[in-house]
Amino acid sequence: MPDGLTTLSQRPLRGAVRASLNYLKPIAGKPHTYNYDPPAGVSRQNFENEAHSVLIEDIRGREATFALDGHGFAAIHHRSRETDFIDDDKIKAVYYPESEALLRDRLNAYRVFIFDHTIRRRDPAGADREGARQPVARVHIDQTPRSGRDRVFRHLPDEAESLVKGRVRVINLWRPIRGPVIDHPLAMADGSSLKPTDLVATDLLYRDRKGETYSVTFDQGQRWYYWSEMQPDEALLLKCYDSAESGVTRFSPHTAFADPRAEAAAPPRQSIELRALVFGG
Repeated sequence: MPDGLTTLSQRPLRGAVRASLNYLKPIAGKPHTYNYDPPAGVSRQNFENEAHSVLIEDIRGREATFALDGHGFAAIHHRSRETDFIDDDKIKAVYYPESEALLRDRLNAYRVFIFDHTIRRRDPAGADREGARQPVARVHIDQTPRSGRDRVFRHLPDEAESLVKGRVRVINLWRPIRGPVIDHPLAMADGSSLKPTDLVATDLLYRDRKGETYSVTFDQGQRWYYWSEMQPDEALLLKCYDSAESGVTRFSPHTAFADPRAEAAAPPRQSIELRALVFGG
């Protein structure tokens, strides 16, 4: 079977798969997108995406071989006491503290500060709903070196000057709410397979501030992975920023993707991503 791909007749949906990922189409100038309704006559974004077919390998059965500092992502097993992920107050009261403890333990950190979370419940009609956004089907990284450092000053202004003297990481803790995930699973790139020129800083324009993320352009040398049929007691750590500038992989691009093997009747993906500042380690 070419490329070790799984055929439609085989179940469960595991093994390598070739799928289409949406990348930044190169443009002149800096890309930007508005996170609110832009002024009249102005497009929400000044760039386009372009699709490329890539081989996405399955990490199931070899999860322990992937490391956050080596690949930019890691797979962990952890059962949360929170199961519904409907009430924000409950999420903050239950899921935040246990996630802080998990990240401190796994990443040898002396402090963890969770600054936000996003619930995603895919709507086949393509609409965001209050409290539940669509999966992002575009290759990206949540932060850049500038915006990752800025996060410390934004959320912990009184301590920031001291905190940034040590190691700072921004980690995305990604977990399914329902499983197994068949519909629009998450793909992660091995950050060590990136070239610096693959990453394009992109402005996020808000009414009161300007953020920055990385868009990603396509390169044949990029290596992609996913964790097939993830369950709620399985989670991914995605590195969005690392102040360490040598000896580690600093970023891992990621994106939702449509698995061509998935049946149309597969339950829409539901997931939570929690973003945290991690100090030390």
